Amino acid sequence: MKRSRVIFAGVALALTVATAQAARDDIDVSRLSSSLDQLANDPTLGVYAQAEQARARDAIARLAQARSSDRAHDLYLAERRVDLAKAAAQYQDAQNKLTQLDREHDQILLEGSRREAEAARRELERQRMQYQMAQEEAARLQQQGLEASQAAEQARAEAEQARKLAAAQSRVAHAARRQAELAAQAAKAMRSQMQGDTPDVTPAETPKKKKSSKGG
Repeated sequence: MKRSRVIFAGVALALTVATAQAARDDIDVSRLSSSLDQLANDPTLGVYAQAEQARARDAIARLAQARSSDRAHDLYLAERRVDLAKAAAQYQDAQNKLTQLDREHDQILLEGSRREAEAARRELERQRMQYQMAQEEAARLQQQGLEASQAAEQARAEAEQARKLAAAQSRVAHAARRQAELAAQAAKAMRSQMQGDTPDVTPAETPKKKKSSKGG
């Protein structure tokens, strides 16, 4: 009788451990899925990096089906895929903003803002190369696998790259705002100059005066 109770207690303990492990697995899958859903539903970033988002969802699906022996590696890969999807979306959004900034350059042609935009473009290109290297490293890890300690170190490195990319995007946005401010100041100065010249010109001559001003 006592032996039966011992066996029953052992079985109950094993079931408790298995249940706790399954709950933890579900928490990781839910956490990563929620993070990816947040990116997909973002009104600005959700339309970017569709391929990376799909790869991240595949990695999360593999994690949900992973065996205990493969779980640590699959969890690491799923987290990196989600990070890469976010970084790719942010990078593509920054590219779009930079394209808009280039179009404004064609209209405004202000030397100061042009230098800021060029510096931001170089920084963005540098971050793009680092992101590409991180992406290639993630693919290599998926083929070869890593020990738990190596996976943790790589995770920290890629998180740092994501932070640097966010800083580059902030500089791009600052350059855009600076250019818009300079454009507004230039337009305001031009309007003030044109308004100051108006009293000496008859209404019929005004269009010719403006045209001459643009030519100068």
